[in-house]
Amino acid sequence: MTGDDYAPDSKLAPGAADRNCNGDTDCRGPGICQKNGKSPYKRCDFAQPNTVRSQPTQATRLRPLRLPWRLMNSPINQTVPQDKQDTSVRRIALRTVSAGILLNVMLAVIKAAAGIAGNSYALVADAIESATDAISSLLLLFGLRFALRPADDNHPYGHGRAEALLTFLIVALLVTAAAVIAVESIDHIRTPHDPPEAWTLIVLAGVIVIKELAFRHVSHQSDTTRSTTLKADAWHHRSDAITSLAAFIGICIAILLGDEWAAADDWAALVAALVIIINAWLIFRPALGELMDEQFHHDLVEEIREIAAHHSSVIDTEKCFVRKCGVEHFVDLHLVVDGELSVRKGHDIAHQVKEELMGRLPELSDVLIHVEPSEPV
Repeated sequence: MTGDDYAPDSKLAPGAADRNCNGDTDCRGPGICQKNGKSPYKRCDFAQPNTVRSQPTQATRLRPLRLPWRLMNSPINQTVPQDKQDTSVRRIALRTVSAGILLNVMLAVIKAAAGIAGNSYALVADAIESATDAISSLLLLFGLRFALRPADDNHPYGHGRAEALLTFLIVALLVTAAAVIAVESIDHIRTPHDPPEAWTLIVLAGVIVIKELAFRHVSHQSDTTRSTTLKADAWHHRSDAITSLAAFIGICIAILLGDEWAAADDWAALVAALVIIINAWLIFRPALGELMDEQFHHDLVEEIREIAAHHSSVIDTEKCFVRKCGVEHFVDLHLVVDGELSVRKGHDIAHQVKEELMGRLPELSDVLIHVEPSEPV
């Protein structure tokens, strides 16, 4: 500890002296003598006659100490370069979608085989949805590779909007799958048939657990990357878990209540079709908002304002708009600074705020800052 790490809890008058400095008037503060450097850890015991000293408290006695070099050089205090952050986001998105494709293909095959062998159309319908999810994820994989291409002369904002357009195609596939399942379910309801086999419940129970875990994982990754596509893929897993649950309930009813309730399995498939339609709408709505530059990034806007306001020269923030293109975000921000500052100073402040924002928020691809002068009081 040095004298700079020690803070007085009261302001001493100029010329106040430390007892150990022998009343030397060169004392510059609490026990830091410019002349002989004595008593570096003691407070000045003398002050001018009219100066009142408060009692020291634990909360105000010490200033924050400088961080040890090990902590200063730890990864938590180092800023990751923007290009490496962008690469990491792309890698997460592509890896997550690829894993989803393999999972959906595997489950589609298992559910289709179990549904046919176990006489359960609800399970077959569930397999159709998983197959649709696999096709959708495959489209996402190719679409993401295009959407994550860097900006070029013809596309200065990148290719991220392709992700939203691709989401519309996925929604169309989901609606088509729901229509096929609904038509087949109604046909099975009208046609008498034997109830499904009891062992199909074991298959469905495993599917429900796997799909719910997949939803939680992909949802976490979508929050990390702020990707609309990954959010859509996450809800594919959740909808699959819900349709499997509906099939599980329908098969239970058909088995427990006998042949007269065999159609419960088909009603469960009809419920699954309805769930798919609802899920398609939940995926469609954010993608439409992204194409229309709808301002629904409220949490991100609050983060941006808070970071910008911490700059010592920023008085306030005005407009803050966020434009989302795939996994990338472009920000328009208005800063209010002292109107007496030079153009050069205002320019420097804008660049400092931009660097701070892009260093702390890796999802930001660019920040355009407009400097506003403060109103005279």
